[in-house]
Formats: sequence, C-alpha cells, structure tokens
Amino acid sequence: MKVEDKGHTVTIKDTQGDVVAFLAKVTAEYNSYKEKNIILDLTSDNDVTLDTVLTFLSLSDKHRKSKKSFVLVANDIDFGEVPDEMVVVPTLLEANDIIEMEEIERDLGF
Repeated sequence: MKVEDKGHTVTIKDTQGDVVAFLAKVTAEYNSYKEKNIILDLTSDNDVTLDTVLTFLSLSDKHRKSKKSFVLVANDIDFGEVPDEMVVVPTLLEANDIIEMEEIERDLGF
C-alpha cells in the first residue's frame, strides 16, 4: 500500500494486487484518512470486477456522509453498472477532477 498525501486529498494505491487485503488495511487505518478526500487506486489489480468494487460501498457511504469525496480508480469494468452512490473512474486524473468538482459544489452549498 502506497499513500500519497496532497493537501485535502489522500491517494492510496494497492501495490499488492489483493483487493480484499487492501480493503481490510484501508478500513483498519481509516481514522488516519477520514478528514481528507480519499482516492483508492486499484489499477495494479487486473482482476477488479463490479463485485470487487461493491465491497468498498459501505466505506464509500460512510466517508461521503462526512461530506468528503471517495473515489475508486479501476480498469476494465463496466462503469455504467456502478451504483450511483459510488464514484469509480478509469484514471487518477479523472479522480482528482471529480474531487475538485465536488469540493466546489460543497463550497457553493450543494
């Protein structure tokens, strides 16, 4: 797991290719990141499926309720099938763009 902290956003990259272990580790260390926007980078695991992405749903819901962004970066999934409660994008650039847009919306009171 590689953690990169940039201002109001923390990017956490799965370096093991084991999404189950990655989720457990991120959940265990969640209190360290809960005050920031979170990007979870799953691009090193080529076996990510919609079901894999859905395992992050409860953590995503919990984080978004605290008015912070939670974005997953994943390759080779059908983004149309991802539930509206989750934000999943194919690149880190798009993840950062989403966070900037959500920050602006929060600043404007949406």
